[in-house]
Amino acid sequence: MRKWEIKRKTAETDICLELNLDGSGSMDCRTGCGFLDHMLNLFARHGRFDLKVECRGDTEVDYHHTAEDIAICLGEAFAKALGDKKGIVRYGWMALPMDETLILSAVDISGRGGCYMALDIPTEKVGDFDTELCEEFFQAFTRCSGITLHVRQEAGRNSHHIIEGVFKSVARALATAVSTDERFRDEIPSTKGVL
Repeated sequence: MRKWEIKRKTAETDICLELNLDGSGSMDCRTGCGFLDHMLNLFARHGRFDLKVECRGDTEVDYHHTAEDIAICLGEAFAKALGDKKGIVRYGWMALPMDETLILSAVDISGRGGCYMALDIPTEKVGDFDTELCEEFFQAFTRCSGITLHVRQEAGRNSHHIIEGVFKSVARALATAVSTDERFRDEIPSTKGVL
């Protein structure tokens, strides 16, 4: 199975994260931020990834370090769990409706991390979660995973729905990209021979 465990401790956060790319969508996320727990649980369920996250962070400041450092760990876990990337589909996309919201996500497991988001989130917060942390999360995730990610908001007025749509859409796109194609199980999906 393609899985990885990471422990990361800094002056700002103490994180233990376990990821299984070939899971069933089981999740146990305790980050100290209820909204982030909700988003990570949706990410795991919709990607069919088994994900366990425990984080103790400086949430008395805000959730910035918690969100960013969890994304760093998740990105590193993705990169390690994918191994040499032989046989993966590599690309994935999803157009995901969330009530009035429509989010388009496309991923390339390219080895070249990049995050290109076009979101118009109308409020600064959902509960006590700063909405700008959605993009910060995926910037850190893509940088550490070597995944290229494009996200476009085609419609949406509700901040919760927009962010939820992003996490679900990215998870579905990633589920396709990390899946394997038996016809190419011994090949790296690149003309360069390396990703």
